[in-house]
Amino acid sequence: MTTEVILHYRPYESETTQLPKIAEKAIQDFPTRPLSRFIPWFPHDGSRLPLKPKRLPPVISEEATQDVRQYLTISEHDIKLQSYDCTVDLLEFQPNLKKKHLIRSHTLNEQTNSGSLDKQSEKGKRHKKRSWSVSLPSSNCTENIFPLSEKLQDSLKALNLHSFYRARWTIEHTICNNQTLEDIWEKLNRIIRCNELPSCNATIQRHLGQIWVFCDVMYCEYVGSLLKGRLALTGKINLFVHKYGLIFSM
Repeated sequence: MTTEVILHYRPYESETTQLPKIAEKAIQDFPTRPLSRFIPWFPHDGSRLPLKPKRLPPVISEEATQDVRQYLTISEHDIKLQSYDCTVDLLEFQPNLKKKHLIRSHTLNEQTNSGSLDKQSEKGKRHKKRSWSVSLPSSNCTENIFPLSEKLQDSLKALNLHSFYRARWTIEHTICNNQTLEDIWEKLNRIIRCNELPSCNATIQRHLGQIWVFCDVMYCEYVGSLLKGRLALTGKINLFVHKYGLIFSM
C-alpha cells in the first residue's frame, strides 16, 4: 500500500533538505495505547438485551432510500471534481513572487482592513442604541417600600401568585406627556443606574412604541408609583404577568 504525499513549500525557502524529513514525520502513525476491556455496569448474560426500546424503529421507505442514494452519488461526483490543492489562490506559493513583495502586500492589506474596521466601528457606535437596562442588587431602596394594597393582594390570592413572581409594567408612548419614548427611556436608564428601582430590568420595544419594566411582584406598586412620578406619565400603566396577562393597573 502506497501513500501519496503532496508537499507545498514557499519558493524563497532555502533549506529544502528538511522537506523529506517533514514529509516522513507527517505520514508516521500516531502512537496508540490499548483500550481497557469494557465491563458493563448492568447485569448482562448475553442472552437478551439489557435495555428494550419503547418504540419500534422507524420504517424507511424505498423512495427515501433512492433519494439518499442519488444525493450521495451527486455529492461524491462533486467532491471528485473539486481540487484539494489548498495553495491555489495563495500569493506566497506563487513561483514568481519574492518575499519582500509578499510582506509589503500583507502590510497594505492589514492597513486597509484595519481602516475599514475602524470606520465601521465608528458608524456602529454612532447608530447603536441601548435597548436593555439592568439594575444592580441593592438593599438601600427597599427600606421605604410599603405592603401591597388590598386590591393587588386579592388579585394575587385569586391567581395563586407568589410575591417573588416577575411582573412587567408597560409604558405606552401615548402617556409620555409631550415627551418622546426615547426621552422617557433615557430618564429611566438614569433611575436604574442609580439603583432606585429594586430588582428591575427594563427594555424598550421601539417597534411597538412601548417600554417594559420588569420587577418582582412584591415591589411592583412601589416601582409603578415611582415610574409615574419621576417620568411624569399621564394615564394608566398596566401590570402584566406571564401566562396570566393583565392583573393590575395604576
